Amino acid sequence: MWNGVLCGLLAGAMWGMVFIVPEILSAFSPLELAVGRYTAYGIIAVVLLLPRLRGMLHRLERNDYLALLRQALTGNILYYMLLALGVKLAGVAPTSLIIGLLPISVTLIGHKDQGAVPLRRLVLPLLVVAAGIACINIDLFSHTSASGAVADTARTLLGVLAATGALLCWTWYAIDNARYLKRNPHFSNAEWSALYGISSGMIALLVGVAAFAIWHEDVTGAAGLISGRDWTLFWIANSLLALGASVIGNQLWNIASRSVPMTLSGQLILFETLFALLYGFIYQQRLPRTLESAAIVLLIAGVLWSVRVHALQKQPAPA
Repeated sequence: MWNGVLCGLLAGAMWGMVFIVPEILSAFSPLELAVGRYTAYGIIAVVLLLPRLRGMLHRLERNDYLALLRQALTGNILYYMLLALGVKLAGVAPTSLIIGLLPISVTLIGHKDQGAVPLRRLVLPLLVVAAGIACINIDLFSHTSASGAVADTARTLLGVLAATGALLCWTWYAIDNARYLKRNPHFSNAEWSALYGISSGMIALLVGVAAFAIWHEDVTGAAGLISGRDWTLFWIANSLLALGASVIGNQLWNIASRSVPMTLSGQLILFETLFALLYGFIYQQRLPRTLESAAIVLLIAGVLWSVRVHALQKQPAPA
């Protein structure tokens, strides 16, 4: 279980980068960001898997194809498009805050899975997590009001709805992926992650070609691709994101999903939010404010408390 916790932490460190890249590449649309990231993911996965690709494709069953298709669409393409749209319209902090509800949503939906801890034993850790999220909310809105800025209500609301959609997509993906991996051990974590990358890359490529065919006049001109956008930075950032967050992060998460109960894996997703906040502070070149610091402490305390509850349940009863 502790190996699973460590892998969940490291996966969160990789995934936290996905909130910063849309800020860095703000000149690009969420669709372009998703297509770029997952096309790069697919290429890297093919290169890594090439020596064993033919043998693995022969081992794929019909259910595997269906699982890869639905998980790639929901957990990768659609999720990242909605997340990037949320960052673009509402900002990094509100989007990471809404995605930070994943521990609660996954725990509530997966609490009846085998090995799960009864919800009554997780009420207090979840309340601590909720208190941390509340601190982030209070800090966000208090500083927005103090700055005197008048937010575009419709734009912000659309960003919040997009982030909520991303939350629902990843909740479903986390539960479906964990259950499928535990029921189907015929692929290793690395193999499934690579196959997942290939399926995501193929879908992203098809979506990109279709989008370009429909909207090519919006992204091309007499001199080719629209000027004012750094395509070199686009591909470097998306390739690094594909390698770190997708290839390495997904493999680490597959290990965690197979190693811990569903109720604990939901808590481990919180590491993504913590690292997103950390990277956001570094990108903005500032220290966390008082309520932000309190939120970080509460979120860490809630996760550690939940880990302890699960560890105690695993201990054998005294003779």
